[in-house]
Amino acid sequence: MAKFPRRAVLRGAAASAAAAAAATTAGGAAAAAPGDAGARHAGATEPTVKQPVTTNVPRGLDEYFDPYYNVIRGQVPASYHPWVSNRQDRILLYTRTAGPRHAHLGPALPAGMNPPLSEAHVLQNAIVTWMGEAGVQVDWTEDVTQMPGIGSTYKAVVFGSTSRDTLWKHGTAVQPAAAVNTTTGAHLDAAKTALRQYMRAGGGFVGIHNAIGGTEYNWPYYEGLCGGTQYYDHGANQNGTVITLAKDSSTQGLPARWEFKDEWYNWMPFPTRVKFLLAIDESSLATRSNTHPGHGRFHPISWCQYYDGGRSWVTALGHDSAAYVDGSGFVGQAFFKNHIVNGILSAMGNLPFCSGR
Repeated sequence: MAKFPRRAVLRGAAASAAAAAAATTAGGAAAAAPGDAGARHAGATEPTVKQPVTTNVPRGLDEYFDPYYNVIRGQVPASYHPWVSNRQDRILLYTRTAGPRHAHLGPALPAGMNPPLSEAHVLQNAIVTWMGEAGVQVDWTEDVTQMPGIGSTYKAVVFGSTSRDTLWKHGTAVQPAAAVNTTTGAHLDAAKTALRQYMRAGGGFVGIHNAIGGTEYNWPYYEGLCGGTQYYDHGANQNGTVITLAKDSSTQGLPARWEFKDEWYNWMPFPTRVKFLLAIDESSLATRSNTHPGHGRFHPISWCQYYDGGRSWVTALGHDSAAYVDGSGFVGQAFFKNHIVNGILSAMGNLPFCSGR
């Protein structure tokens, strides 16, 4: 049986696209994307009418099929699945942690939908307020049983600094028989199935900070959803210069270079088949990780892709609580807000997604 590569590498046009992105940066150390790091835009537009599924790889999309994750992914609008026609201007914010918990999340929330928030729930309050300003309603939860699945009318699901096996229903198997008794509600990873079915029906996924920095390490589908990569480590929380790499709805209004403070995640493996949006200029950092060698002249921190019929937009930015507080004086806060809000709107389909238009 022929062996497929872990992830197919696109060359030629991909290298040209990466070089073009690097050429748009201004001043200082230019971001120079590796030639095999991205994938060319397939052209065309998202379909608006659902079609019968008759093959695993639709005609003309062969080069966008990733055999490792068994999905079509990349800058390929034609792969979008318009399977739900009544989606609402509403998103679900999911912030459950099953390990380390960032201070900007505040105390763990009780079960159910839309539990009371306190001032300590900084990220949750920010997303509710910011998206409300854009005319989008937000539900929030840390209840793993609330993950939307088949037929969901949410336009996007936003993972905000989730951690570890956030989609596992912990605690149920304390009764050993329950884990194998199919007459009980012991489907412990039902949320994984729900998220996958949601994406396959044309859902939107947004990952903020630790959502791509330490969530679902051992689930390949989620790794692919995040760009075929995982967080490895980071250096000190410090100021650095962000480079705006590409034209996109989520980079509109951002300067070519701007200051921000974060942990600057390192990746392993390196993200592939995505449209790179932002990078950190490593030469602007005072210190580095003691282990990971970094990414040299091209260190991406935000990107987007179509994935398994849906849209995925992710950013590593957002460690500090003050970044979510308007008027806090936090360096680059207004640019961060712009990036997050427009990234969510694009994953919803309310703005052009991952297109450069």
